[in-house]
Amino acid sequence: MTPLYSPARIAAALHTAVPGLAIEAVAETGSTNADLLARLGQLDAPLLLIAEQQHAGRGRAGRTWHSARGASLTFSLAWRVRMPVQALVGLPLAVGVAIAEVLDGLGLPVQLKWPNDVLCEHRKLAGILIETALDKQDSQRLWAVIGIGINLSGDTALAARIGQPVATLTDSVGLDRDLLMAALLDRLCLTMQEFEQYGFSVFAQRWNALHLYRGQQVSIIDRGQIQAEGTALGVDAQGRLLLDTPQGRKAIVAGDVSLRALKS
Repeated sequence: MTPLYSPARIAAALHTAVPGLAIEAVAETGSTNADLLARLGQLDAPLLLIAEQQHAGRGRAGRTWHSARGASLTFSLAWRVRMPVQALVGLPLAVGVAIAEVLDGLGLPVQLKWPNDVLCEHRKLAGILIETALDKQDSQRLWAVIGIGINLSGDTALAARIGQPVATLTDSVGLDRDLLMAALLDRLCLTMQEFEQYGFSVFAQRWNALHLYRGQQVSIIDRGQIQAEGTALGVDAQGRLLLDTPQGRKAIVAGDVSLRALKS
């Protein structure tokens, strides 16, 4: 079976210099995030792991999902972060900006849904899960494992599992998987470098420009319960969602929460 991804070809297409950056591709695994978390004690530099198929992929709030071979671009990037874990609150949003800007360059009309989804025409196109862990060999070294899944082809089963329609990249653009992966990796590396230097504040305006629900009435759901309702204004310099409510303005911190538009 012909491999879907070539690490050598992806590396050759990169423009960003990242010392020691390694790229690996596997035919199948449970979860690329779990694989990299298990290897942190062996890493000295960033590592990108791509899987043609995942059968135990993870989403937010412990959700699991399965990706058929070739139906999604699923990968994780392990990156040692030189900042305290509490400073990473806005990182999923910065990563969302990076993905959206690459896809926008392909001509896709993408938007962002707080805190970690990329949408196309109100349908989910990509999701992000970032997990942090200390190095197993050096407790002073903090790593972020950035997991990303992008829908490449139609999957009605996936839509049923997540309870919403999905968008697919190949519905809209021609696709060279290696070059797409190289473009995403380039932007992610630049994003990590910029985030470590400046924090989320330099991404806030770019995120707000892509915010799908800005000015709309939304509810914030926490473990199945409505936490707040109001008008979504955008995010602040820390990545908190600003919500105008009858009780005043609230700043919502991303966690095990989700945003839903209220029916008019």
